[in-house]
Amino acid sequence: MDSAAALTHVEERIARACTIAKREREEVHLIAVSKTHPVERIEPMLEAGQRLFGENRVQEAQDKWPALREQYPDVELHLIGQLQSNKAEDAAALFDVIHSLDRPSLLKALAKAYDKLGRRVPCFIQVDVGEEEQKGGCAIADLPDLIAQAREADIPLLGLMCIPPADKEPAPFFALLGELARRHEPEPGAWGLSMGMSGDYETAIMLGATHIRVGSALFGERG
Repeated sequence: MDSAAALTHVEERIARACTIAKREREEVHLIAVSKTHPVERIEPMLEAGQRLFGENRVQEAQDKWPALREQYPDVELHLIGQLQSNKAEDAAALFDVIHSLDRPSLLKALAKAYDKLGRRVPCFIQVDVGEEEQKGGCAIADLPDLIAQAREADIPLLGLMCIPPADKEPAPFFALLGELARRHEPEPGAWGLSMGMSGDYETAIMLGATHIRVGSALFGERG
């Protein structure tokens, strides 16, 4: 399946899920996960009209995206992978949204980078809904403190993000993330939910996802 056809197929499934969930299509942002894929595979997706892309690693994004953005200046680049504190400044300079704020040390590094660069990149707080430390994510019990620290540091929060356990039904974890957002957001409906990938994004949409991170359904298997 070529890029345009793959994008059309995913868009049709998103639209169908939104209709079933009685949501507007505009409420759901499709992030094409281009991690591990070379520029040659990304360009056709850009030519097909996709503009939101997700990368896992700062260095890989630095290698690929500056030149691409000269051609496509309206691209919005999302960091969806774990971020090391020593890469905070590089991430703040390159990305438009960070989905993996998950600990006080990273928060402090980002705040310092934002002050230095004069730009404040909005973040999702990644929550460890499945209690899987290897995936990163803030423990649920620590979430209120991290939110308070982010507000004190003037880090814009877009909402919450999660990666459910791969071997379990994702719906309960998506529902949990939605409940946590409702509990902690500054006002009803203020926060988004970054959840859902190629195998479960329709379920995520049903449960309130505002940002879905889709890779293999668009690009095929990783390069």
